[in-house]
Amino acid sequence: MNMNDVAARGLVMLGCGKMGSAMLSGWLRSGLPPSSVYVIDPYPSDWLKTQGVHIGADLPEHPAVAVIAVKPQMMAEALPDVDALGDGETLVISVAAGTPIATFENVLGSKTPIVRAMPNTPAAIGRGITALVGNGNVSAGAMDMAEALLLSIGQCVRLESEDQMDAVTAVSGSGPAYVFHLIETLAAAGEAEGLPPALAMDLAKATVGGAGELAETADDDPTQLRINVTSPNGTTQAALDVLMDTETGFPRLLQRAVAAAAARSRELANG
Repeated sequence: MNMNDVAARGLVMLGCGKMGSAMLSGWLRSGLPPSSVYVIDPYPSDWLKTQGVHIGADLPEHPAVAVIAVKPQMMAEALPDVDALGDGETLVISVAAGTPIATFENVLGSKTPIVRAMPNTPAAIGRGITALVGNGNVSAGAMDMAEALLLSIGQCVRLESEDQMDAVTAVSGSGPAYVFHLIETLAAAGEAEGLPPALAMDLAKATVGGAGELAETADDDPTQLRINVTSPNGTTQAALDVLMDTETGFPRLLQRAVAAAAARSRELANG
């Protein structure tokens, strides 16, 4: 399966909110014909209406791909719209958080090739990272196709088993919120030291954004990058003595936070 197959046989989207729109925008930029895309969404955005895709039209009989991009709480109501695409030649890709592959197999049939994907919100600017895992019906070519489609919104990684998805959810799926909170609290700490609020926020945003990009692009790993910034007995060392405290610092705090998110992900997946 390749992009030519998708263009020829069609791609169906169930839901096209923020994540769906980010993916669709990437596909259209990469050359997927709008006429090959069929969107089922009860409340299509003004942007979607201008893209030349089919909205609410009759679906092709055997589309190459069906992308499930509705919120988990809407899943039971929405899935019947595509149940005719199950047990056949259509690759189903879900980007719905907390919805296990078994849920789709129960509705679409056990023979359906299904890829479960966990993207994150930086996908909106093409800087996301998406974890993928497929069921036993997904061929190597179909997995390559799923990865090619999801590369439109950032990086991709493949998981060894679906059991890893709860941890992925806790690290990268929910992780942007942790970073946004770091920006909030770093700015607030700057204010507490006498900086004007707008200046403190500008400094916090640029510092976190720049450090993140440096961590991704530098040859050194984050541990070495931290060491590079830290002069012995200097200002950074004074701060790190607080942040790296084994009882009250980041290591214990983030471990507890990620464990809580992973546990909640397991609860949601188990209904």
